[in-house]
This record gives sequence, C-alpha cells and structure tokens, in this order.
Amino acid sequence: MERIGIIGGSGLYQLEGLKNKKEIVLNTPFGKPSDKFVLAKIEDREIVFLPRHGRFHTLSPTQINYRANIYGFKKLNVGWLISVTACGSLKEEIRPLDFVIPTQFVDRTNQARCQTFFDEGIVVHVGFSKPICENLANILDMAVKEIGLISHYGKTYINMEGPQFSTLAESNLYRSWDMDIIGMTNMTEARLAKEASICYATLAAVTDYDCWHPQHDHVSVDMILENLSKNVNNAKKILKRVILKIPKERNCSCKEALKYSIVTDKKYIPSKIKKRLKIIIGEYLK
Repeated sequence: MERIGIIGGSGLYQLEGLKNKKEIVLNTPFGKPSDKFVLAKIEDREIVFLPRHGRFHTLSPTQINYRANIYGFKKLNVGWLISVTACGSLKEEIRPLDFVIPTQFVDRTNQARCQTFFDEGIVVHVGFSKPICENLANILDMAVKEIGLISHYGKTYINMEGPQFSTLAESNLYRSWDMDIIGMTNMTEARLAKEASICYATLAAVTDYDCWHPQHDHVSVDMILENLSKNVNNAKKILKRVILKIPKERNCSCKEALKYSIVTDKKYIPSKIKKRLKIIIGEYLK
C-alpha cells in the first residue's frame, strides 16, 4: 500500500500522536532534502512527514531543494502528498484563519529553481493543465468543513519568489489578474509531484491579507504569528481526518502522468540518466 506524505509549512515542523515513529536520512541524486523524513502511523495508515523549511526553519523558499524533497517522498513509496502552507489573501472574502484549497497555480518565480527532474539526457513533457489531484483536494475540502472551519475550494495560488513580500504595485497587479492567494513554494512542488506521478494537493492556511488591503499597516508581526499558530493547530486536526479518508488504492490519472509524456526513445536515454531516474521512469523503460 502506498504511503501518505505530508509537507509541513511555516509553523508545522512536527506532528503529535504518531505511532511507530522513525526518522530516515535520505541521500538523493539531487542532493539533500530539507530535513530527515519521519515515517510513522496514524491508526492503520503509514505516513511520511517532512518540514519544508527544515525543523528549525533555516531554509528560505528559494533555498529549498524541492527535487530532493519530492524524490525522497517517491523513494519512500508515497502515493498521496498533502502540502500544508501559509499564504496571504488577495481577496476580501478570503479572510485570515480561513483555509484555501487551490486547484490552479501561476508561477512568478524568477530565480534558478530546479523545477523538473528531466533537465538533461531525456525530454519529458508532462501535462499540467490540472496541477493538483482533484480527488485529494476534495477530501481536504470536506475535512476542513467537517470540523467547522471555512474552506475556499478551487482557487488560484500565485507563486512569487520571495523571501521578500510583494510591493503594493505587485499585490494590486495580482488582484487585477483575479489571483486568490499568494505564497512562495507550492507551484514548484506541484510540478515535481506531477513528474513523479504522485497525487498532490495544497492545504493553504491564510495568515493575513497581502499588502493591498487598507488595514495592512495595522497588521503586526505578533498578529501574524498568532494566526499562524491557530492555523497550525487547525491544520493538524484537518490532517488527522484527511489521512483516514484517503482511499487505500489510487484510481486517478495522477499515477500515470508519465504514460505518454516521455519523448526521447528509451534506446537513447543515457544509462546514468536511467539510473538516476529509475524510481520515476523505471516502469516505462521495461
């Protein structure tokens, strides 16, 4: 049975109440992941947890080794991957302490993030019109509502570079594009999860309005941290529900994302690339 992966965002560096907890250090062909992976159980489901920024939040969004993180989840037999993330709201009706389940992303990163496993020796074009797994996203949406919290489903997440926040002009530009929330990490993860044939969905917790909001100057760091703490506690409750709702077998198209995507004839893929990417493309090279 495939495992359930959880990426912990800002404030979510560990999960309580886990059974049979074991830390795993992984080396990957793409370097070191953000931290040790934690393998554990919640009831009869095996989960794999990784804090995106490291357990002491030492990695900025640009410094995160996204490829190593997603490769590590794949190596540990993760089929479903839930990404918990803090975000800013670009809409009045999406309020601090609400949760958002985005189904689309727009990329505004501008530095050299490695956003593909297929950067040399092989050409692969993966369909990305639907960047998240709708089955997993619907389970998240249901779980948020079941515990009495507000969920905004089907929204668009704009991925900025960071670590600085937006200028007022940028924030207003994104609002004119009808973007809903803003963050610094999730589109890169979604790209790589799709290439790794992993079901991926985002649980975005709103900490504050972005700087477009008239009340922005009255928002203090203390207020944001307080909202972050509340969001993290709620996210843990949501995750426990979600984990028990995820089916034991996948029946979506995510697991076959590469089926018609590899362009290079397998005879011409260098052996070192085949070895490097075995856990991702191996079944298609037989």
